[in-house]
Amino acid sequence: MSGVWVFKNGVVRLIENPGDCQGSSIGRQKVLVHVSSNEIITSYAVLERKLSLLGWERYYDDLELVQFHKRSTVHLISLPKDFSKFKSMHMYDIVVKNRNEFEVRDT
Repeated sequence: MSGVWVFKNGVVRLIENPGDCQGSSIGRQKVLVHVSSNEIITSYAVLERKLSLLGWERYYDDLELVQFHKRSTVHLISLPKDFSKFKSMHMYDIVVKNRNEFEVRDT
């Protein structure tokens, strides 16, 4: 049995054909938004500016990744070098490590 598990209104159910999920966020494109400026992050240059204001520093050790580290923590943000491969899992990683600064929204 294959499909997508959906949690809605306190109920978990299996949708065998995800295209049948009307009104759900499955398949919708996500964007990372800087909350205080309400700016959509459209490139790593924009993201780097926002993160640097929060104390994050760019690492250049791995040429295959874009990485940021915050000295006061053990956190490391690792992103694909190509921004077109920047997915929602990377966005949520940034959100979790920067509470109240970023959010992921549906487009």
